[in-house]
Amino acid sequence: MGEYDLHSFILACDFRVDDVGRMWKWLTKHRDELDEFGAHHVVLYESIWEPRRVLVTIGVRNARSIREVLKSPAIFTWFDIAGADDIPPIFGGEVVEKIDLDGPSSQRHVGRVVVGVMSSVDDVSALMVKVHDGLDRFKSGGVRKIWVYRALDDGHEVLILQEIEDEAKARQWIEHPDAAAEWMANAGMGAYPTRFVGRFAQLLSVGESG
Repeated sequence: MGEYDLHSFILACDFRVDDVGRMWKWLTKHRDELDEFGAHHVVLYESIWEPRRVLVTIGVRNARSIREVLKSPAIFTWFDIAGADDIPPIFGGEVVEKIDLDGPSSQRHVGRVVVGVMSSVDDVSALMVKVHDGLDRFKSGGVRKIWVYRALDDGHEVLILQEIEDEAKARQWIEHPDAAAEWMANAGMGAYPTRFVGRFAQLLSVGESG
């Protein structure tokens, strides 16, 4: 999470890979295809507690880009190259709000831990009211950024990324979340993966040389 990732539309996938390096090399080679689909950044987070588990987010320019990526045969090739047994659920959504508790003058902190949760909530607007009411408590718990995305095909499904100061604070937050973080309770239910806890690993800028 950082200034490179300020996209309004996102594709996200949480899954396990056989070889993270091979998968990332394949994505890098197919940068032009991603550009054609409207992608502008790919960010890779690696789990710090579960070997081979990754969270990949793809920033795209518009909602149409999300549909085109999901229809592309390349998406099947990607998971095949990654060694995934099945195609995992893919979240496609738009930003609801991005909250930076460090303030606009803060520097990027790559070493901080990212907690990602795909969940279902009763009312996204009501959730955001609770979040804003609890911001002081979030900050005291070590949370530094909160990014909320709402699924385009389901107004109750959300992806929430939280950047947390360090691993110890992340563990404490997961075990004792604030009441305003109601999404934490639904992680791992139904088709949703369990909460993801990892660190920033790679960034691919699409449409740029390098």
